[in-house]
Amino acid sequence: MKILLIEDDKESAKYLLKGLREQGHVVDHCVSGKDGLFMATTEHYDAMIIDRMLPEVDGITIVQTLRASDNQTPIIMLTALDKVEERVKGLKVGADDYLAKPYSFSELQARLDAITRRKSGEKATTTLTCADLEMDLLSRSVKRGGKVIDLQAREFALLEYLMRNHGTVVTRTMLLENVWDYNFDPQTNVIDVHISRLRQKVDKGFDKSLIQTLRGSGYRISAS
Repeated sequence: MKILLIEDDKESAKYLLKGLREQGHVVDHCVSGKDGLFMATTEHYDAMIIDRMLPEVDGITIVQTLRASDNQTPIIMLTALDKVEERVKGLKVGADDYLAKPYSFSELQARLDAITRRKSGEKATTTLTCADLEMDLLSRSVKRGGKVIDLQAREFALLEYLMRNHGTVVTRTMLLENVWDYNFDPQTNVIDVHISRLRQKVDKGFDKSLIQTLRGSGYRISAS
C-alpha cells in the first residue's frame, strides 16, 4: 500500500516508518499539518496515519478538510490524548479508527488492515494455506496433509505471520515487532528457538520442508 504518515514526533515517526516499510508499504512522511494536508490533497494514498496534535494544522482539521472534499481515504488518527471525548471527536469528523499512544506496531498494522479491508469491501480471511498446510483462524487449528498439528500460542502466531506473508522473506525485526510486540532487538535467540520448534512440528516427517531460512535475510514459508 501507499501510505501517508503525518507525525511530528521524531521517535514515533522513525518507529512507524521502519515498521511500515519492512512490511513492504510505500510511505510518504510529513512533519507539519500544513505539508501533510497538501500531500493528502494532491497525491493518491491507500491509507493515511495522522497524529492528532500537529504544528500549523492539527489532525482534526486535516480529517475534516479531507472529508469535506469527499476524500474517503481510510484514516487512522494517533493521539497522546486518551480521553473518551477526544476519541469520539476524531471519529465524528471522519477518522476510521483512533489509536492512543503508546501502541504496538502489530496493533496498528491490524487496524490498518481492517480499515482498508472495510473500504474495499473485502471479506476477512479465515483460512490460510501453503501447499498441504492449512490454518483455520476461527478454530485456531492447524493441519498438514490432514494431520492435526498442536501449537502453542506463540508458535501459532509465528506460523500465522509467516503464512500471511507466504512466499515473502520476513526479517527478524518484522517478527519481533509483529509476533512478540518488541520495537527493539532483545539480542536473544528467541526467534531461532521458536522457528526450530515450528519446523519440528510442521516439517518433520514430510517430504517437503515449507519453512525456510535465508541466511542474512530472514525466514520464509513457501511450497517452492
